[in-house]
Order: sequence, then C-alpha cells, then structure tokens
Amino acid sequence: MRQRSASITDLPISPDEERQRRFRLYLILMLVRVAALGVFFVVPDWWKLIPAFFAVFLPYFAVVIANATTRGPADTGRISPNALPAAPTHHDGPADPDDAARRGGPAQSTDGSPRTEPTA
Repeated sequence: MRQRSASITDLPISPDEERQRRFRLYLILMLVRVAALGVFFVVPDWWKLIPAFFAVFLPYFAVVIANATTRGPADTGRISPNALPAAPTHHDGPADPDDAARRGGPAQSTDGSPRTEPTA
C-alpha cells in the first residue's frame, strides 16, 4: 500500500503571516488599553477602577497572548515516506567481549558480568 504524502494543507501558516497576526492582535489589545485610559477620565468615582484595571493589567496579557505561537511541537505520529531509518545507538562497551581481554582488562560476557573460562 502506498503511504500518504504530505499535503499543502498539512503545512502550518508561514512565519511572516504568523508574525503579522500576532502584531495585529497586540495592536488591537493596546488600542483597547488606550480606550480604557480615555474612559478612566470620563467615568465618575469608583467606576474609575474598572478602566484602571484594564489599563494596568492589559499590557501583560497582551504580551503573553502576542508571544504565543501557533506552532506546537513537531508531529511525532507521522512518518515521512522519504525519511532515513534511525541511527544505531552508541554502545559504551567493547564490540567484542574478547577485546577487553586482549587489551589486558577483564573479559566480560555479553550480559556485562565478568566472564569465567571453563576449566578442563
């Protein structure tokens, strides 16, 4: 069976489009902050607390929201049809169990325990 190849609709939005989207979102949130500052000077008494709250805390949330990217971690479930197989893992011990004995060290069996030579 033929594997499904990547489709253009599977691709995320381009980095330029994402940056423009985040910039527009940040700009809109900062315009809301300026509007809250304007409302602060118009409303009377304790009602000033509501626009003051927005004017003080909105910049923090605007930065957090604008810095959030839509690109998440790489999709690990999909295997590319042209991908090479994974490289073998590094083995710390000698490749040949008798190699350690030739170098003068203790010979070890394949399970890592010291090797004992049969006595005749």
